[in-house]
Amino acid sequence: MADTTRGGTERATGEGRTIRVLLVDDHQVVRRGLRTFLEVQDDIEVVGEASDGAEGIAAAEQLHPDVVLMDIKMPGMDGIEALRQLRTLDNPAKVLVVTSFTEQRTVIPALRAGAAGYVYKDIAPDALAGAIRSVHAGHVLLQPEMAGALLSAEYHNGRQGRGSSLTEREREVLGLIADGRSNREIARALVLSEKTVKTHVSNILMKLDLADRTQAALWVVRQ
Repeated sequence: MADTTRGGTERATGEGRTIRVLLVDDHQVVRRGLRTFLEVQDDIEVVGEASDGAEGIAAAEQLHPDVVLMDIKMPGMDGIEALRQLRTLDNPAKVLVVTSFTEQRTVIPALRAGAAGYVYKDIAPDALAGAIRSVHAGHVLLQPEMAGALLSAEYHNGRQGRGSSLTEREREVLGLIADGRSNREIARALVLSEKTVKTHVSNILMKLDLADRTQAALWVVRQ
């Protein structure tokens, strides 16, 4: 059963608001532990909980979180399918996968489905808070072996030689994507409209045959 109660008072961050977090995990004890730690963070507010993917999507539609902490293996709708469906929402949250599964066959589908980061459940509490702040800021967060797995898969899929098709402007945009910049930040840096930046991003993904900004950032790292 999803818990969609709001966290109460609004707490300020350096940007003037808290990072609103939704917890999606089928183990209540895990959700309770995450909530207990995160609620003492000045800039993070847990706005709800869900025990599977379907409940997570419903809660995200209702609560509009900034970041979703998502497990992968759950009964009913798993995290991979939930990731795909979350991407279709009007204002999709950044998803940080928090799981005990380390196999490449789990990591790569999660990243391709739109995860902004992937960490293990034994991550240190302070590191988890930092990971939430990082993906909220638009950065890609992967542990080294995960990045290596994805890059190896992309290489063997034959995607390594397509960078030559990018224009000079698209390369500039791609470099800023890899730096973790949002479309708004890229627009400011290059003195472009956000609409133009979105067009460049779409063209980059199409030319490189990539699914999302996560893969684009990792493509730059490989190159």
